[in-house]
Amino acid sequence: MSIVELSDADFEGQVLHASQPVLVEFGAEWCHPCRQLEPIIDELADEWGEQVKVGRLDVDANVASTMRFGVMGVPTLILFVRGEPVERLSGFVPKKRIIERLGPHLGL
Repeated sequence: MSIVELSDADFEGQVLHASQPVLVEFGAEWCHPCRQLEPIIDELADEWGEQVKVGRLDVDANVASTMRFGVMGVPTLILFVRGEPVERLSGFVPKKRIIERLGPHLGL
């Protein structure tokens, strides 16, 4: 499963109205911890397949969505289920911790 590049213009349709849970990585090109997190997010997208949509949002280019969800630092991961943010992780987080925190919301 590939990562969806998100923007303010398509955030509502791609995330808030999605039929499956959506994990969004709020990040930035200049952010070193974001780059460290990217391979983990890629692995999770592959492992979760069609069960979970995974997307990335550049906070510098998409200020409206960033502000709407109160993202104050990058990287921030937010899991949306039925259009609602149900879990949030900030900073670099190891894969095991991401799975521990998000798994219960995903039935994994």
